[in-house]
Amino acid sequence: MTAIVNHPHRVTTAIADVRAELSLVTAASVWSMDAAETAAAIDEVSRAEAQLAELKARLLTHADRIEVAGSTAASSTANWHAVTTATTRSAAHRMMRIAHGLERHEPTRAALAHGRLQVEQAEVILRALEELPDDLEVEILEAAEQRLLDLAHDHDAKALRVLGRRILEVVSPETADAHEAKLLEREERAAAVATRLTAYQDGHGKVHGRFTTDEHTWAALKKALMAMAAPRHQAASGPLGEQRPSPERMGQAFAEYVHRYPTDKLPHAGGLNATVVVLLDYDSLVGGLKAARLDTGEKISPSLARRLACEAGIIPAVLGGKSQVLDLGRKKRLHNEAQRIAKTIEVGGCEIEGCDRPPGTCHLHHPTRWVDGGQTNRDGIMICPWHHARAHDCRYQIDPLPSGKYSFNRRS
Repeated sequence: MTAIVNHPHRVTTAIADVRAELSLVTAASVWSMDAAETAAAIDEVSRAEAQLAELKARLLTHADRIEVAGSTAASSTANWHAVTTATTRSAAHRMMRIAHGLERHEPTRAALAHGRLQVEQAEVILRALEELPDDLEVEILEAAEQRLLDLAHDHDAKALRVLGRRILEVVSPETADAHEAKLLEREERAAAVATRLTAYQDGHGKVHGRFTTDEHTWAALKKALMAMAAPRHQAASGPLGEQRPSPERMGQAFAEYVHRYPTDKLPHAGGLNATVVVLLDYDSLVGGLKAARLDTGEKISPSLARRLACEAGIIPAVLGGKSQVLDLGRKKRLHNEAQRIAKTIEVGGCEIEGCDRPPGTCHLHHPTRWVDGGQTNRDGIMICPWHHARAHDCRYQIDPLPSGKYSFNRRS
């Protein structure tokens, strides 16, 4: 308050007066206010917040011009504002963007300054205007801004965002299609760069994750999941009257989508189709209680393993049946599918000590290099791509360990 008292500008005086008035009602009870007065008071507070936000934005642009941040060697006005007011940097930078936008668009600034616009609405309008073509005529730009301000009287920020994307269809139909095409192309490029999928196991049998993808990929996935989650489809696996909550139905549909994806459409990983292999012994297959293991390392119950076996191909490893050649000598350089499956059953992943990469991502490495006369036999070492590169690095040698694993040691 001292800084404001010592600088009697009209703005600082007004701020001091507002704070002084608000201080008088900090402990005032509101129980005697009826519904109409309460609603009116909330509306007035919202308008006052908008006016204060506009004033704050104007002060921030002024602070930027006179380089207030230089007094503390801050890298920008936004960072200075974040530190000075204990605001998060993301919020401070967002407010700075709004401030610069309001400086460029006077009608929007005036509407916010008079409390006719909420901050969220102003931000949406400014973003819509920024996305318009750079070579747009000034008259069209001004018409678009005024039209958005008119729409803000009856629409919240979410609806205004949708309307803002189509504003050129109203004020300049002849340029709308070309603008929309450019806008969509830019968004699609950004979505392609931002595509992500992350997941983690919680240690209690569940996997949690999140993803980011482009809209057309989501549209295709959503359509498939909605078809699987439809009530008619669900009735085939449960009582006719059963109606699961929508998130549960979609989750079950996603699991079904993964399990039903055609394996012959999957790429090969390490010489095998990128399908999950279930490893279990004969006793578990016919009703035993011993847990089964996936080739990716996870354990599953014997009942789930038996259910998966109903719709899967079964390869007997020790039970007899049609034998498969596991020794190829020098006839072929690459290990075949039977050898890879056998190695998966035996070692279950990268054989380098301390590495836990699953077999689906691993290669089979010749202990004696193929070019030096090595043979493509059962003695191949299952090894992940990272360690495979080290295995062919002349600076290292692979040494067997008593545990059956291998280690790298730098050559002397």
